[in-house]
This record gives sequence, C-alpha cells and structure tokens, in this order.
Amino acid sequence: MTKNFIPEFDNDDLYEHHRVIATDGQAPLRVDKFLMNFIENATRNKLQQAAKAGNVLVNDIAVKSNHKVKAKDVVRIVLAHPPQENLLIAEDIPLNIVYEDETIMVVNKPAGLVVHPGHGNPSGTLVNGLIYHIENLPTNSNERPGLVHRIDKDTSGLLVVAKTDFAMAHLSKQFFDRKTNRKYLALVWGNMKNNEGTIEGNIGRSQKNRLQMDVFQEGDFGKHAVTHFKVIERYTYVTLVECTLETGRTHQIRAHFKHIGHTLFNDERYGGNDILKGTTFTKYKQFVENCFKILPRQALHAKTLGFRHPITKEMMQFDSEIPKDITDCLEKWKTYTLNSKE
Repeated sequence: MTKNFIPEFDNDDLYEHHRVIATDGQAPLRVDKFLMNFIENATRNKLQQAAKAGNVLVNDIAVKSNHKVKAKDVVRIVLAHPPQENLLIAEDIPLNIVYEDETIMVVNKPAGLVVHPGHGNPSGTLVNGLIYHIENLPTNSNERPGLVHRIDKDTSGLLVVAKTDFAMAHLSKQFFDRKTNRKYLALVWGNMKNNEGTIEGNIGRSQKNRLQMDVFQEGDFGKHAVTHFKVIERYTYVTLVECTLETGRTHQIRAHFKHIGHTLFNDERYGGNDILKGTTFTKYKQFVENCFKILPRQALHAKTLGFRHPITKEMMQFDSEIPKDITDCLEKWKTYTLNSKE
C-alpha cells in the first residue's frame, strides 16, 4: 500500500473567482461586455470561452456569452481551481467526537458546518477545527487535511478522519474498493412505487446549472454512481428512505433521487423547497411551509458508517442519532398522515 494512493474523493468543487452585482440602473447588456468592465486584463474571447464551458453564472444559472445582464443580477465566474492558495487557519471549533484513537477519529458533523474551506467559506469549517485539535494531519489527494470522504454543508452525520499517513492510505483504499458501509436517511417527495431498489447512472456537473449535478444514463460523461434504497416509512406525500452508497459521488443521493422524480424534501439547490406533491389547499401549503421552518435544509443524514480499522483490522461500525430537526419534521408528517386517514 502506498501513502499516495488516490481515494474515491471527487474534486467537483467550483471556486468563485469573480462576483459582480449589477446596479439598479443597469441597462440590458451582454454578459461578456458587462464583465469586461469589471475584470482587469480580461479579454472578450476568454470570457466567451468561460461562458461556453458553463463557468459564467447569472443568478446561479450558467448562461451563454450573449445573455443580457439586467439590474440587480448577480454575475459570477466559477472555476474548478481556487483563485489562490488559501492558508489554513486553526480554529477552536467544537467537534462532536464519536470515537478517537492514535490513528483515526470519527466525528458527527452537524448540519450547517462546511467540511473544508472553499469559495465563500475560507474559515469556520470542519477542517479548521481538525487542525486546531490535531497536529500534523496527513492530506488527501486534494491537499485537505484528514479528510478521507466528505458530506455536504447541510447534510448531517458521520465522517471518519485519518490522523496518520498510513490511516489515510488504508481508509482511502477501502472507500475506493467500496468496502465501507455508508447508510443515509433521506426524506423524499412523493410516495415511492417500490419498497426497495437501485438507482444507477453516471453523475456529472449539470450543463444548465453549474451548482447542480445531473445523472447521465449513457456515454462517458460523469462518473459511475450506484445508490441502493429501502423504504422505511410512507407519509402520504413524502417517503422516508434508507440509502446505501456503493459509490461516493458529489451530491449522489440528491441527484439520483431527483433523477427518479423524488427530490429530497426541502433541498433548495435541487428544487425540493417547492411543494412538489400534495393538494393545492391553503391549509396544506401552510403545513408544508411549517415543515420547512422546522427543517430548514435538505432532509439528509449520514446515519451509519462502517470500515475496517487501519491498524487492528477490526471491522468498526458507528451509528448516529437522527437530528432533532429531522425527527420533529417526521413527527409532523406522521400526525398529518394519521389525520388524513380519519
């Protein structure tokens, strides 16, 4: 085993290089011409190439170079590499440590905590907290200290952290070889037809919205992804499912379930913050909006994590409690379902 083994860790981040907000008096103007006024040394050809590649966003939607910018539009250029080398700052961020020894640490990440620094989040992340608590953390193939895998900012749940080079290589190979056990709980829109099944399809960055991932059934675009699911409970217009990851792609569960027509509940980036199922009655709308207030994020929790210890080779299994925001939301749906049957 080599310490430079590259783990199954997708580098699908997009880093914000420029952001310009159009003024109230901005007359409609092509986005390439608009950006020429604000970016030093930019050429129109380079800006057009960036737009063609899907890296120019207006209000978070990828646009062509002839798109007309209007008043108050937020125009951004995002690229796959950071604008400059960011110096990591150690910060005393409380960590919910589930297990720790000399080589590994398992943490239960709360929703809202970003895993590693990136565009818009240079500090205040899990990594900033890790380097405060642990000295000389090894880095992964993306130069991120301690991280073997990751979960989204607004997803809660379990993560394993490597404290030594050997642990990083050993754990990374387990993820790459699909020998870990990762189970998530997700609340999705709609009453799922089957009690269990498998979603399979390449996942790659959306060609229409660069902040989303899409599923591509054919061709070489994207990376192979497999999600197994089992229905836990049905609540009239939403379904609680357990998801087992065979692969670990960026936004895998979120993209796969949207692809099959069951977007995660209150997943703003993928449209789950709209009322996708149910009646149009005012009372029902108010009920769903109240659920959104209780659970102001996508309903996704990394509940179970299993892997083989790098040193002892013992199979370790960790399970976390479902966070209160999700359980409170589920209770409301249980009550609604019972009342609707009366």
